[in-house]
Amino acid sequence: MANITCNMPQKKKTKKLIYKYIHRDISWLSFNERVLQEAEDKRVPLNERVRFLGIFSNNQDEFFRVRVATMRRMVKIEKTKIKDFDVKPSKLLSQIQKKVLLLKNRFDNAYLEILEELKKENIFIVNEKELTAEQGEVVKDYFQEVVRPKLFPVMVDTEKKLPSLSDKSIYLAIRLRKKGKSSVTGYSLIEVPDGDPSRFLVLHAIDDKEYIILLDDIIRYNLKSIYHIFDFDEIEAYTIKITRDAELSLDQDTDLNQSTLEILQKSIKRRVKGEPVRFIYDAAMPADMLSFFTKKMKLQKEDAVIPGARYHNFKNFVNFPNLGKTHLLFTKQPPVQHPYLQLSPGIFSAIKQKDVLLHFPYQSFTHVIDFLREAAINPSVTHIHVTLYRVAKNSSVVMSLINAARNGKHVTVIMELQARFDEENNIYWSNKLQEEGAKVVFGENNLKVHAKLCLVTENVNGKIQQYAMIGTGNFNENTAKTYTDLLLLTAKPEITKEIKKVFSFFENQFNILKYKNILLAPLYLRKQIKQLINREIKFAKAGKPAEIFIKVNNIADKEIVKKLYEASMAGVKIRLIVRGACSVVPGVEGLSENIEGISILDKYLEHARIYYFHNNGKEEIYIGSADMLERNIDFRVEVLVSILDKKIRKQLKENLEIQWSDNQKARSIGHGKLNEYIQLKKGDKPVRSQLALYDYYKNYSG
Repeated sequence: MANITCNMPQKKKTKKLIYKYIHRDISWLSFNERVLQEAEDKRVPLNERVRFLGIFSNNQDEFFRVRVATMRRMVKIEKTKIKDFDVKPSKLLSQIQKKVLLLKNRFDNAYLEILEELKKENIFIVNEKELTAEQGEVVKDYFQEVVRPKLFPVMVDTEKKLPSLSDKSIYLAIRLRKKGKSSVTGYSLIEVPDGDPSRFLVLHAIDDKEYIILLDDIIRYNLKSIYHIFDFDEIEAYTIKITRDAELSLDQDTDLNQSTLEILQKSIKRRVKGEPVRFIYDAAMPADMLSFFTKKMKLQKEDAVIPGARYHNFKNFVNFPNLGKTHLLFTKQPPVQHPYLQLSPGIFSAIKQKDVLLHFPYQSFTHVIDFLREAAINPSVTHIHVTLYRVAKNSSVVMSLINAARNGKHVTVIMELQARFDEENNIYWSNKLQEEGAKVVFGENNLKVHAKLCLVTENVNGKIQQYAMIGTGNFNENTAKTYTDLLLLTAKPEITKEIKKVFSFFENQFNILKYKNILLAPLYLRKQIKQLINREIKFAKAGKPAEIFIKVNNIADKEIVKKLYEASMAGVKIRLIVRGACSVVPGVEGLSENIEGISILDKYLEHARIYYFHNNGKEEIYIGSADMLERNIDFRVEVLVSILDKKIRKQLKENLEIQWSDNQKARSIGHGKLNEYIQLKKGDKPVRSQLALYDYYKNYSG
């Protein structure tokens, strides 16, 4: 945490005000600690605890590939100038390393504890040394038929250059030795296949006991058959994993004849050979063997070389076998249909009458597909405009757009090619859309299009009618099952006309227009958010009620953080629900005692963004794609839309209050209480907000 002196309004002129600010990356690690808490929480079903280990591991991988990689580049170019809340990159890296090691130790302990809990359920994860003779034969047969064809061992010696290692996979580092002098015969590397075949093989049950062996150990069990041509007496295998810099550079090797698509494809290929930023190895690996491989990989002292346990790449544990034991899983909550849309003959006629708010995954995403399907076949529809950031692998959304193009509609897709780790999928769908006659527009290199928008234009006897969808999350039917997101469906011209202006901006960024009912980044969002906060400050200073309630994924923009502190000092009551990084420190006397903050982590990933301003009783609520991060406010196209419908504003307020009342899965992000569970107060009923919201929508009348 950094303490920064700022020249802001002070209670005492003789005293400089010290602002508390948690660096975004340190705060993000606290978020991932909350994920780890779910793996540690015995109230969570056992298989789900295993899944949270996988989510934690995958999150850490991405953190190193992106955030730590960026910090290492800053260290290399000696970019050490401190601005406002920033710390020296080298110091930050040191803080990150300490936190990462603490979390790793907790992770290892959580895994060992879960193994013991699985045994109580008669589920055993066995290694190659624990197999019975019968199980060994099954493993040998499986290896020969399924695994061996996927393995391509690489021999490594002091002279040969080491091939580039993928950071999506783990490797078995092999040492072959002769007895006697223990001389090394040779070293080798085997890449463990990632995803095909599965990381887990379920063996036949014995006396109602279930047995699972990992792919790594299947390979270990069969090592002698792989290296049978070599003269060795002993063979050892230790798991290693490397994490690379995943940042894409779009300005290298470019020329005027290259398209954005071509440049990005080249950059994706370069990512495979990105600089290593983390090396994890089995702590049981002998020191001389570790030294050999780190030298071959040209790892430096400043690289994160981390001793680990026997198994790495726990991201695969997200797909841990459930073995049909439903009591070890979260109870299924099938999404409910929106009652108003369910009873309406057509989705366009329904939203022409009144606005509709959908909340996923509590309500069904099929309404979105219905919206696009109706647009595709409606003879009156002439144009469809949509932004796509991340879409499903087999996307019904994109197929609906392709069908619309086939039916003669003018389909314009603003496709963001730089959605990190989804670039190849987006390139694939861009090509498919263009092949079918859709117009595909790519965002600028330095301005990601992150807004979630769709606009359908209908021409009925010369009269233009438009329908819009504005969301907080992607048009992605897969993530809509696990991410909590909001989507506004509206035909109000006050909004649809402004969404049309946004699409004009995409195609002509010199076309700067004015907006009344949406907040658009990067043009106006920063200024307008500050104005909305300033208005509450003005009311508070006048002795009137003043309140701000924000639910987002991240708050780390320095200017916005300062403004929230200023509002708190003026007497504005502020509540924050922040899933991820939160640089605000609530509850500091003289600074933020009027700010309260919680973070909710449960079955679903909290992803909706809601901004509430009391406005002296004339409440304003916005939903949309923007978090309070510098990148979102200044370097992305983001849209927040004003909720004009009173009933939907009421629905959103009730939604926020349900989440604020959570005393089961909410953690404090306040001063001195970071990641402490909110305690159930005497007389209060237990509230688990995600279950409460599901019940809310089951009983919602629309």
